[in-house]
Amino acid sequence: MMETDMATIAEMLKAFALGFGMDLLGAVLILIVGWWVAGRASALVRHSLKNAKFVDATIKPLAANIVRYLILIFVLIAVLSNFGVQTASIIAVLGAAGLAIGLALQGTLSNIAAGVMILILRPIKVDEFIEAGSVSGTVVEITLFTTLFKTADGVFVSAPNSQIWNSAIKNYSRNPTRRLDIKVGISYDDDVDAALDFLKNLVASDPRVLKDPEPMSFVANLGESSVDLTARGWTSTPDYWATFWDLSRRSKTELEAAGYSIPFPQRDLHIKEGVETASTALPTKAAPAKKPATRSTAAKPATKATAAKTTAAKNPTASKSTTTKS
Repeated sequence: MMETDMATIAEMLKAFALGFGMDLLGAVLILIVGWWVAGRASALVRHSLKNAKFVDATIKPLAANIVRYLILIFVLIAVLSNFGVQTASIIAVLGAAGLAIGLALQGTLSNIAAGVMILILRPIKVDEFIEAGSVSGTVVEITLFTTLFKTADGVFVSAPNSQIWNSAIKNYSRNPTRRLDIKVGISYDDDVDAALDFLKNLVASDPRVLKDPEPMSFVANLGESSVDLTARGWTSTPDYWATFWDLSRRSKTELEAAGYSIPFPQRDLHIKEGVETASTALPTKAAPAKKPATRSTAAKPATKATAAKTTAAKNPTASKSTTTKS
């Protein structure tokens, strides 16, 4: 009896192991094949849309990624079905898991929503140079979660889509033309009107500067050390930086060759010295202190009348006798 039961259990375990092993092997094969098919399908979509002119370049990498993720989702469902999991329960589990993941990953899902809004409204495109918040560079690719940039100095930057979407986007490549301002300062002793005409003709002489709108020049500011002039013109967006650098160099060299001076910041100090300032500034020799005058030297010499009057006042008898005698 015991031997029969053990044999039955062994047969059941063998059948279960054989069935589970086949299911596991099938799941592994489905995963491998599904992963390979997803990669090949994504590459095929990317290659097919590469030369398609009717599809925007911004949507091409995103479409390839969406195809890849959809195939992987079906592969996962097929793997679970291979283990006997019902499709209805899979959908219910995925719904509950999606709700939980959505609550836990609000920031990550906001990147997906921002990426979708960027693709719909298209404030930026691939190969455009933009500035959004603290990020600036040429757009390389827009994915579901991030936007990839290449900065002007060749640095790779990956920014979340929500950061780009929630910032004011300054697109330097969208408009076909751009305005350039050439700023230079001249001395206060130079002829301002002649310098303005010179700068205007200098900008207009460049063939990359557009004739419409017409170039212009004006006094931008009266600085402490110079009169700041600005020459303004318009050029095509691809030629902006080359034109700006060339005209900035020519404005310096040709203005100096024409006799104008480009002063550096300086300050003139004028010292005015008056008579009182000069007398107080020069060292003076101290006068010697006067000795106290004695009584005899301080008194003025008396006249004869005054002396006689004084004597009479002191000795009235003598005065009387003297008068009678005379």
